[in-house]
Amino acid sequence: MAGRTDGSYSMAQDLRKNHLLAALPEGEWTRWSPLLEHVEMPLGEVLYESGVALKYVYFPLTSIVSLLYVMENGASAEIAVVGNEGIVGVSLFMGGESTPSRAVVQSAGSGCRLTAKAMKDEFDRAGPVLHLLLRYTQALLTQMAQTAVCNRHHSLDQQLCRWLLLSLDRLQGDELVMTQELIANMLGVRREGVTEAALKLQKAGLIRYTRGHMTVLDRKGLEVRTCECYAVVKKEYDRLLPLGVAAA
Repeated sequence: MAGRTDGSYSMAQDLRKNHLLAALPEGEWTRWSPLLEHVEMPLGEVLYESGVALKYVYFPLTSIVSLLYVMENGASAEIAVVGNEGIVGVSLFMGGESTPSRAVVQSAGSGCRLTAKAMKDEFDRAGPVLHLLLRYTQALLTQMAQTAVCNRHHSLDQQLCRWLLLSLDRLQGDELVMTQELIANMLGVRREGVTEAALKLQKAGLIRYTRGHMTVLDRKGLEVRTCECYAVVKKEYDRLLPLGVAAA
């Protein structure tokens, strides 16, 4: 980082809170860093809508983004969650340009974005970035598939535990600020169902739940109570995207 001001060095360190950006080799990082735009990502912001051509890809830093499939009648369900381990907008570099899902900020924070052209140009170089992004995409597909299985075969109580654990893995703290409606939309259930499941976890001493706030008190307890889906997804992310590949 020689030659940078303290401010630019601090910004570079902040951007590398995203694990994919941190894993970039030095040459790619040097090429990318001037192109990355730091953005705030408030709760509920829609990053892209179903069927609309993507203009940017997003790298969450302290925020979490939910990928939702939305039905014609407006009902929705979460198919994946993306935080500081990944990138939002894989359809762009996979050649689709758009996707039938919607991307909504689930937990407010910051991130950075890269233009569609810059992302596609980098992917077309067929260098180390291509292989990194393909491994991430495989991990994301695993999460999507496991979410579909979980929603079909496991209880709402288990689904909520899985969702909380995946979110915790992508947060610096142990508190999630969310509305009941947003959680219900993500899990594809009624708000009353979310309230009932959350109160069960609170009664068991696993979380503290007040309107719009969930604080995890016993992570180990959540891991015991959830289904196998969380472990399957985490193992695949750890296998494909080990933190040890992060660049210094």
